Amino acid sequence: MKTIEMEIALANYFNYRANIVVTNISWGMGLHECDLLVLSKAGYLTEIEIKVSKSDLKNDVLKKHEHKNHKIKSLYFAFPDGHPDWVEYVPERAGIIEVYSVNKCRTFRAPIFNFTIPVSQQERENMLRLAYMRTWTLKRKLFKIISKGK
Repeated sequence: MKTIEMEIALANYFNYRANIVVTNISWGMGLHECDLLVLSKAGYLTEIEIKVSKSDLKNDVLKKHEHKNHKIKSLYFAFPDGHPDWVEYVPERAGIIEVYSVNKCRTFRAPIFNFTIPVSQQERENMLRLAYMRTWTLKRKLFKIISKGK
C-alpha cells in the first residue's frame, strides 16, 4: 500500500467533512513534522504517523521529538493491515489504526489522551492556510499531468 492510499483512507476515517485534515505539516503550527494532522470541531489536534514499511517504523524511534507536543491530544500510528509484528515498535501511548483499503480502516488500539487545551484561533487559521496551500499545489500538479496527456 502506498502512502497516498493511506492518506485518503485516514482522511475518510477521520471524516474530513467534519474535521480539518491536513497532510505533511512541517511548519506553521509550532510542531514537529506530522504525516497527518486532524483538527476536531472542538479544536483538539490528533497526529497520525503513517508507516508503509517496518524499517520506517523501526527508524521512527530515532526521532528526537518522540511525537510529543503539548498541543497534540492524541497520537496514532497507521499502517497497512496484516502486520501484527509491527505493534511492538509503536509507543504504548499511541493508538494504532490498521488500513485495509482507501475505504476501510479500523482502530486496533486506542491512544492514551494527553491533557491539552484547544488550539488558538490563530493556530486554526494557520492550519486552514496550510490546507489551502496544499490544494493549489495539487491543482498545479494535476494540470501538468493533464497538459502532458493532450
